[in-house]
Amino acid sequence: MAKITDLSQLDLNATYSYADYLTWQFDDAVELIKGKIQLMSPAPNVRHQSISWRFNGLLFQYFRYKSCRAFAAPFDVRLYDRKKSMLGNKEIYTVVQPDLCVICDTDKLDRQGCNGAPDWIIEILSKGNSKRETQEKYALYQESGVKEYWLVYPYEQSVHQFVLNPQTEKYQLLSMFSAEDQAHPALFPDLAIDLAEVFAEIENPGNGTQIV
Repeated sequence: MAKITDLSQLDLNATYSYADYLTWQFDDAVELIKGKIQLMSPAPNVRHQSISWRFNGLLFQYFRYKSCRAFAAPFDVRLYDRKKSMLGNKEIYTVVQPDLCVICDTDKLDRQGCNGAPDWIIEILSKGNSKRETQEKYALYQESGVKEYWLVYPYEQSVHQFVLNPQTEKYQLLSMFSAEDQAHPALFPDLAIDLAEVFAEIENPGNGTQIV
């Protein structure tokens, strides 16, 4: 098999598996959505990275001595229907890189990332990826059994909290938090996330002007 070192060598209309994905050796950041290549947005801006960094710090402190593990992108998460048992690389056609995720079943972790649904996923919207996160990934996370999904809106300074209903196997919008709120994950109710801190503006230390 020819070595794939450039995205142009691939047929964007073809269907690929995670086994194919592992052989690619190019710099372009991509995800696979049901076998189809999805180009990821360019490098996140300062606002996006600031929010991610602050969430990451809070999650690190909370989960530091707990059995659940928290990870930040880039981190491969392989997804498939929750009714299926753990699959091999050739049988998996979806791999995504959530901004942040929490995994409590550590048997799902291997050298490549997470094989199966995390318990909690946080996605921070960018202007170019809102449809993917609010529609495509929403459906994928629901189908694969991600128990809690947070959509973070940086410019609106809000968070939408979706929780999977075990009876209907559909997401329910549990809460809509604003920057004045403390947000509590349904899965970890003793974790209080101060959204005023998460969304706080960053100042340029050279002249004091805001840069996000």
